[in-house]
Amino acid sequence: VQLQASGGGLVQAGGSLRLSCAASGGTRRNYAMGWFRQAPGKEREFVAAINWNGGNTYYADSVKGRFTISRDNAKRTLYLQMSSLKPEDTAVYYCAADATNWPTDFGSWGQGTLVTVSS
Repeated sequence: VQLQASGGGLVQAGGSLRLSCAASGGTRRNYAMGWFRQAPGKEREFVAAINWNGGNTYYADSVKGRFTISRDNAKRTLYLQMSSLKPEDTAVYYCAADATNWPTDFGSWGQGTLVTVSS
């Protein structure tokens, strides 16, 4: 499966942003998906994951209560609604699909989209 993330940009602290990740190709549809991020000078970290039908979600403690992961299987699109953004949320955000070890390891990755939160 190929993944294309979009929706990044510059936002002030306290603001909101919604990321999207469009999936294409592949034959399977019932795969879990997730979001990860990598801040400058840091390792990539898990943000959120969602199972194939949206019935099960999992969040990193750092974003719990502020971010919401969702998916629209008819559109083959994954979303990440980010609210109450903080400067420390600044990172390149990556979407992933096809969990190899739920909820933090995935087999397919998209390119990143940059989110910059100004103070």
